[in-house]
Amino acid sequence: MVFRSPYPDVEIPNLSVYDFLFGSIREDELDSVATTDGATGAELSYRELIARIDAVAGALAADGIGVGSVVALHSPNSPMFVAAFHGILRSGATVTTINALATADDITSQLADSGATRVLTVTALLGQALEASRRRGLPSEAVFVLDGADGHRSFADLLEERLPAPDVSFDPVTHVAVLPYSSGTTAKPKGVMLTHRNLVANVVQAGPQIGVSADDVVLAVLPFFHIYGMTVLLNLALAARATLVTMPRFELIEFLRIIQDLRCSYVFVAPPIALALAKHPVVDEYELTSLRVIMSGAAPLDEAVAGMVATRLACRVIQGYGMTEMSPVSHVHDVTRPETPLGSVGVAIANVECRLVDPMTGDDIEVPTSGVSEPGELLCRGPNIMVGYLGNEEATREALTPDGFLRTGDIATVSAEGYVTIVDRLKELIKYKGYQVAPAELEALLLSHPLIADAAVVGVADAEGEEVPKAFVVLQPAVELTEAEVIAFVAEHVAPYKKVRQVEMIDTIPKSSSGKILRKDLRLLATPS
Repeated sequence: MVFRSPYPDVEIPNLSVYDFLFGSIREDELDSVATTDGATGAELSYRELIARIDAVAGALAADGIGVGSVVALHSPNSPMFVAAFHGILRSGATVTTINALATADDITSQLADSGATRVLTVTALLGQALEASRRRGLPSEAVFVLDGADGHRSFADLLEERLPAPDVSFDPVTHVAVLPYSSGTTAKPKGVMLTHRNLVANVVQAGPQIGVSADDVVLAVLPFFHIYGMTVLLNLALAARATLVTMPRFELIEFLRIIQDLRCSYVFVAPPIALALAKHPVVDEYELTSLRVIMSGAAPLDEAVAGMVATRLACRVIQGYGMTEMSPVSHVHDVTRPETPLGSVGVAIANVECRLVDPMTGDDIEVPTSGVSEPGELLCRGPNIMVGYLGNEEATREALTPDGFLRTGDIATVSAEGYVTIVDRLKELIKYKGYQVAPAELEALLLSHPLIADAAVVGVADAEGEEVPKAFVVLQPAVELTEAEVIAFVAEHVAPYKKVRQVEMIDTIPKSSSGKILRKDLRLLATPS
């Protein structure tokens, strides 16, 4: 049974992201503040931001970058990221954003898969970017260092060239704007092809419910390289003509200082930040009365924690749901409707259709006339759904039904009022502080250790209730390997968020007759009796 958003469908402009955001900007909006550097307080007006975007596009076009090119952007949040990201899109190229915590191995894999021929990075991340570029055979001049480094063009260099932005032509419906990488529901990261129409649609669909306005000062600590930051913070804030305050990384004291000193009114967080706002004593030392809304995303927010934050800070707390493959939002609380249950992810946004499907039988689950439905896998369809995984038709067929529904891999319920609540995960991905961690990737790494005979990884709750990767390890006969040594081995080869946090040595990994790991049994084993 298909159930739709309670909101009427909205018209999706047939525009590129650049034209949608800036093509019709009014003269009176051009001198309002677009971005503020949270650390320094340096401001950039919309007029100045657009000029920088155009200059970046012109410099890239002169370098041979345009429609058909892929450019990697490897940077934490900053006003430079904003101009570089939209400058790449303005040039007609596709952006593949790279996690700032990515290792050289991670970057090499993404450059190879995406086909990126240029890399824009910063000095703090230059080592990994250079090593990955070298492995891919890219010349040093293909690596731009936004904040400057000897032997590389900088952001200032691109601006000083003062080259006009190119005239480009493409179909927003089919032209891929961004290639973020996601594990989807299984296996190693895949390039998610999101078109200009996908990104524009999601801002138009979700914007009214999220409710950012031109009067808001929006704190952007969640990374722009993640689809949540890219769409819900970056593009949505710019579309609303809000002021976007950037932070390169989360540090609680600096986070609180910026809210206080810059009078931030709308803050986007992930659940670990919400937990700190709910419980950390230092929060009381700051004057945070400017806050009107805190929105949590990237992972489920506990209803009790949401309630504590709302009470402590006297502001509205909302949350939403989505995934990279949905650009990312499919469900969100309406900021104007405080009756929305805090533990739910709200209702479907405009133009989105949903189904709940019994994962065992494949049968549709009915929406109840009262109360809450039986749980089932959530499927979504709408103009924000990806066109597919880059170069991976098999994975695309597994994710998208023939009639265009995306299988989310999440188990949900729906109430008679349309409120959706995520109750479990069908997929095996571990979500650590909003980042996706694929067990298969960690298992393959563990099995490369000469002293390890077999291994499995599952998500378990740590002492603070955060889901963390736990490895169950079977050793080769007559060898010794400590839990600390296993943790250190994994840490040497993966980004920090992918590290194994717990290890348990066992005699055998439970598996089905077909050889599949019985993760449910391992989770029971990991649960204290």
